[in-house]
Amino acid sequence: MTAQPLDRLGARPLWEQLLADLRRRLALDEFKDSFPGELALVAEYGVSRHTVREAVRRLREEGLVIAGRGRTPRRADRGVIEQQLGEPYSLFTAVEATGQVQRSVVHTLDVRADGVVAARLGLEESTPLVHLERLRLADEVPLAVDRVWLPEKLAAPLLEVDFSRTGLYAEYAARCGIRVTGGSERISAVVPDSAQRRLLGIGPDVAALTIDRLGLAGDQAVEWRQTLVRADRFSVTARFSASDGYRVG
Repeated sequence: MTAQPLDRLGARPLWEQLLADLRRRLALDEFKDSFPGELALVAEYGVSRHTVREAVRRLREEGLVIAGRGRTPRRADRGVIEQQLGEPYSLFTAVEATGQVQRSVVHTLDVRADGVVAARLGLEESTPLVHLERLRLADEVPLAVDRVWLPEKLAAPLLEVDFSRTGLYAEYAARCGIRVTGGSERISAVVPDSAQRRLLGIGPDVAALTIDRLGLAGDQAVEWRQTLVRADRFSVTARFSASDGYRVG
């Protein structure tokens, strides 16, 4: 495949034309082995470095390429995270298992009261809860918005944790002695609103899944979690057979 010529006399900005052509070439798997660097694109298209940087920045925001400061851009591996229903799982572990790098942007880590969540945990409405809200990324591409509430009397040591590159369940076990061994969750398909789409870096044509989870340690409720995850990056599976019928897990 080759680059399509850009219209230098038209009203459409050059960076926008370049962006469209790079999207086209990515869709055709032209850059399967490697994505060209900035100088290579400047030479190929005959445009300025500023034009290339703007187009690549947009590709990065769309999750199509990964490009950090001082690093050569590369095509994003947008592998789907697949999870078996009925098994205790960690999104952190599921992402790492695919070979993708897990990172979180922590938006909130504090203590607050929430009567609705406390009731779901079987607690008094005024019970203080540790609240953690994160944007979860896989290979620097947004994957999910994750909000979790934990009883403060159990989870207070977690207020000192940097959750940008570690999993909640591992820290909950190591610092608090709490291991999530089971629970229940409800998975629903939703249409994200504009604010959620911006966070997840998706367009209006991409759906999402909401996962509401009650985590248990034995018979004790130790976690309430709400996760909004991109439906184009995450799937769930279940098993069934002629003898046992449909079984979750």
